[in-house]
Amino acid sequence: MTPAYADYQRHLHHQIHRLVGEDRFDGVIVVDNRSVVAVQHDLRRLLHTHNALVPAGCLPGVRVVALGGMSESGKSTAGEYLRTRHARARLKIGYLIDDAAHRAGIDDPYVLAPVVRAELLLDGLDRYAAAHHFLDRLTLESLHEFDVTSELRRMLGDQLSVAYIDTAAELRARRGTAGPEDVTLRDTVKASRGASEIATVADTVVDNNRTRLALERQLDGIALEAAWPAVTPATTPVNSLGLPVALERFLTALLERTTKGPEPLIDLLAVTGSGACGKYQHGWSDLDVLVIAEPDRTTELRQVLIEVQSDLGEVKLGLTVLSQAECRTGAVTSRLLHVMTLLGTGSLLPLWARPGLTIPAPRLADDVAASLEAGVQAAVEIRRQLLKGAPDLRVLFKVTALLAKVLLRFDGTEQATDTDALDALTPSEADQHVGLVRKARTDRTAAQNLAQLVLGRWMATMPAPEATA
Repeated sequence: MTPAYADYQRHLHHQIHRLVGEDRFDGVIVVDNRSVVAVQHDLRRLLHTHNALVPAGCLPGVRVVALGGMSESGKSTAGEYLRTRHARARLKIGYLIDDAAHRAGIDDPYVLAPVVRAELLLDGLDRYAAAHHFLDRLTLESLHEFDVTSELRRMLGDQLSVAYIDTAAELRARRGTAGPEDVTLRDTVKASRGASEIATVADTVVDNNRTRLALERQLDGIALEAAWPAVTPATTPVNSLGLPVALERFLTALLERTTKGPEPLIDLLAVTGSGACGKYQHGWSDLDVLVIAEPDRTTELRQVLIEVQSDLGEVKLGLTVLSQAECRTGAVTSRLLHVMTLLGTGSLLPLWARPGLTIPAPRLADDVAASLEAGVQAAVEIRRQLLKGAPDLRVLFKVTALLAKVLLRFDGTEQATDTDALDALTPSEADQHVGLVRKARTDRTAAQNLAQLVLGRWMATMPAPEATA
């Protein structure tokens, strides 16, 4: 670049920005520090309005996980798990490159520069996404070239997550169906292309030297990190919950002993259930508490509970402890996933959170889908209670309310308390239902009738039984 050309570039830069400031352009696209795909998406969006032959966008909102690793490291196993468990379309890099090369009239894309193969791969990926617009989560197998991976990252930016599956050589040698010599030969080819170097630029290095379960939990973390945004929870004081004085004293003492000092025992504490929404009923409600803390703090937490539990009196404490890893990988029950969703949206505020703590915010759709499991369990438990000579009144009422909440959730309605959910699902459609929810707390017959009513709503969602001859 000559000095004269550099002066020209600076002058052109100045003039273009002057024209932008004067609103002389119909559309302005900022390129600085943005991925190729992001810039191309903006270009297409503007040009599509003038020419329908220009596609409207490039990979809008699509998240891509690309798997790398040496031969027999477990890439196919990982791709299949992400497909079946997390609904990620599973695509082969070789197929996408070959298909795009055929469209472009290129006989052998593998003799061309890595940047061209990355462009062909992106073209194939974009065409697939356009034809399957309902898919926004894709998995690519398998990254074998370091240079292509680097170019792909430049093009896709933060829409791409690279996961390198790391497995010891002796394990990979045993997995090869054609023998260890075949694995060694394939490794030699991949190493010459820089396949092993991909680990140095990967977003995540997955340890596949342990059990299948350990592999799947790591893959869960990768998939959910992209699907569930991390949020920093706000907090609320204990006295905002409107709990009885003894329970406020218990929670204050519990927080004092678990959060003070240079190294708190816990990462987060939240009251859930009726106690969190001002609907606590003394003599009926439990005090449900969620704590996020690491497993090695269990003994110390137990000692703290022994010291402060006298303030609970006869109130039953429902304490649940989760680790951060369990939250990130979604290794939780449907009920706890619902609590995480409420925390993530700010509908439920914890009493305390470690400064700087972020928590995953599950999508509402994931929460609704997971609640089906709770509905199945509740329907089974209702019948178990009804078949008893004298059902446990409290258990029957609560499990009936749980089933009501699940049914309402699928209709897009969220009710925090048992009574509100039952009232919403069983309005006074007829005289015999008037006051049924209120009486069901203390009257066994009313509780059974209410349970039958809610169970009937659940069964109405099932296919009709086949007629018999």
